[in-house]
Amino acid sequence: MSSEADRWAHSPPLPIEVSPLFQWPPNPGNILRWFWGSWFWISEKLIILGIAWVSWVYLTPSLETAQTFAPGWIAAIWARNAALMLIIAGGLHVWFYRAKGQGDRLRHDTRDITKGGAYTFKRQVLDNMFWTLASGVTVWTAYEVLLLHAFARGWLEALSFTLNPVWFIALFFLIPLWEGFWFYWIHRWLHWRPLYKLAHHVHHRNTNIGPWSGLSMHPVEHILYLGGVMIHWLIASHPVHVIFHLQYYCLSAVTTHSGFEGIVIKDKKRMAMGTFHHQMHHRYFECNYGSLEMPWDKLFGSFHDGTEEGRAQMAARRKRLAGRLGG
Repeated sequence: MSSEADRWAHSPPLPIEVSPLFQWPPNPGNILRWFWGSWFWISEKLIILGIAWVSWVYLTPSLETAQTFAPGWIAAIWARNAALMLIIAGGLHVWFYRAKGQGDRLRHDTRDITKGGAYTFKRQVLDNMFWTLASGVTVWTAYEVLLLHAFARGWLEALSFTLNPVWFIALFFLIPLWEGFWFYWIHRWLHWRPLYKLAHHVHHRNTNIGPWSGLSMHPVEHILYLGGVMIHWLIASHPVHVIFHLQYYCLSAVTTHSGFEGIVIKDKKRMAMGTFHHQMHHRYFECNYGSLEMPWDKLFGSFHDGTEEGRAQMAARRKRLAGRLGG
């Protein structure tokens, strides 16, 4: 059977499946295998968790310092976050697109990253870097500073690992699930025409994506996208959970927009990276709004699983949307 795979340089096995967490009847074995496969042994989640711990222990001011807003410690957090983005997004861009470290192996779309008047500075990479660093890192830092200050002032009580070890550990596994929930609903809202024209069009300039595309957004979108971290006002957590939460939002946006399914070293895929599911969203716009952790796209008819049937359903849906919008 013909499928979406015929229209791409590389695709994963099709059809694409969502996580087993919400399949009925539940299968505990599949759920455990899914958690294990998405976290261990080498995964973006585990690497970001390690970065978060290093950031908390060595690269974050003490809560005593954070009791008062001051340019010095706020600037230090901005610099740390900008450095992470430069190292990770910049490093992946160099590996995949400048050094051609693995050629086109596992690359979904082999078209060149583009230039043109639609982009700030008329170049996609410079456009993406500008919006990522000037807006994305700034909004990321603002949320982190606000929550660290809240912990420092006692408005939020830091969760104790000693007293609550199970919840302390479980929260790291739950944060990506919350991100999947939040991302879908915010993303659907951003596709509402007024918000799309105001903000989301900046991100969707990137029909062919690269590492710098992931956090390339209008400031309004950054505020909404990263706003899910405010859940920490409602749940028991620790500053390291906040740091992990924001780094997961921002750094996983880099990896999922890498344009490659994984990193190949010595002819073997060593770590999963970009998601074909989201790559299709950037090409077709009105499908796959969420992540594979949550079932919302399937429930609300916007899931494109990569098959010919999925493509037909997507085409019919776009036609219905165009009819409602009068275009």
